[in-house]
Amino acid sequence: MGCSNCGTTKDGKPSGCKSNGGCSSGGCNRLNVHDWLANLPFSDPESGCRVIEVSFNNGSRKDFCRNTTTHLFEKGDMVTIEGVSGFDVGMVTLTGEIVRLQMKKKGLEENNPDMKKVLRRASDKDLEIMQQNKGREKAALVRSRAIARQLKLDMKMSEVEIQADGRKATFFYIADDRVDFRELIKIFAGEFRLKVEMRQIGARQEAAKVGGIGSCGRELCCSTWLSDFKSVNTTAARYQNLSINQSKLSGQCGRLKCCLNYELDTYLDALQGFPDNVDTLQVAKGTAILIKKDIFKNLMWYVLPDSSKQFPLTIERVRKIRQLNQQNTIPESLEPVEVSTGKPKEEASGFVDLVGQISLKTLEKADRKKRHGQQNQNRDNRGGGGRDNRNQRDNRNNRGTPDRGAPDKGVADKGAPGKNAPDKVSSERGGTPPSKDKDVKKGPPPHNRHRRR
Repeated sequence: MGCSNCGTTKDGKPSGCKSNGGCSSGGCNRLNVHDWLANLPFSDPESGCRVIEVSFNNGSRKDFCRNTTTHLFEKGDMVTIEGVSGFDVGMVTLTGEIVRLQMKKKGLEENNPDMKKVLRRASDKDLEIMQQNKGREKAALVRSRAIARQLKLDMKMSEVEIQADGRKATFFYIADDRVDFRELIKIFAGEFRLKVEMRQIGARQEAAKVGGIGSCGRELCCSTWLSDFKSVNTTAARYQNLSINQSKLSGQCGRLKCCLNYELDTYLDALQGFPDNVDTLQVAKGTAILIKKDIFKNLMWYVLPDSSKQFPLTIERVRKIRQLNQQNTIPESLEPVEVSTGKPKEEASGFVDLVGQISLKTLEKADRKKRHGQQNQNRDNRGGGGRDNRNQRDNRNNRGTPDRGAPDKGVADKGAPGKNAPDKVSSERGGTPPSKDKDVKKGPPPHNRHRRR
């Protein structure tokens, strides 16, 4: 999720958006800050802030650097700053008076001697060296994970960041407990030929480095603008009447969503108008137990022990019942209010439902009759074809031998005078036609059971 999504030029600026790294595509807006003081004129330019904010590794890390050069940098310029035994290359994200406000917010001093200095504007050679060393990060990450697995260390390598000049590499890892990685550092130093720095991060920081899309449909807050991670617990969900569902309340990092804290202050301010110590109320039907509070309608929902129905009460009614209970007086009922859903009632349509007037049983009967008729027709076709074939075989066998019984209608018609079909068939098969002068003996029809076998 870097500027590679919209394309970059040789100087590192996005080529598509042309807003000097401030577009909203991919990671160009990662940890981005709007300079709302950019167009305001100042009476004393000499007293301007000489500190600039520089982002590294596509916005995943930011640092303040002192501009000791005579150049005036703008947002989106690539600069070369001091590094560990070398130099590093980053992009300018903030300049001017807004930097002072950011430093004051983070508790940093402008005259801090440990602040890194800007060496020069990044040259083409600096950018070329940086691209070559950045190309080694993926291979180094894969190799570092394999080495950690061989040493059987309970840790997960999340990201590898190599300095622009290739003299130092920072390995970010996640671990639940403390890890003795002294042997691991020696192997890394000999394997990659650079200075190694190990830095432990949490699950939220890993999600910020990886990035992604949240359940709201937008980019993760931690990967775009959120830099301070505050603790989140289930109490925030209870104040907001949210169901304690771990799968719905957890983000992509596996922890509770940071956005649970966004509206928590509003809910706490609204809950100050609700009375305290009203978890139970005594009425004639029993003890009513409080189950939830609705800050939008100023209602408090109670339930009785022998009923599963929920009764909404106004704040004034709850306070009155509480006062009666303190005076050892038990009211007859809770006197709940009617809650309307706010949805408009559906009007009766004026058209006639003709489809509903057709009985489904008649359709089912017609369909059943149709299917039954098709099955009978298919069964007759299969059975009739078999009987016809057997009759044809019997007729062929009877043509070569004299009939011993009463001739069948079909055989008598074929053997009638003036028709040559029987003689033709018998002559083609090599037999002699029966003599017309000889008497035909009557007897039972021939039985060809042995021939069927």
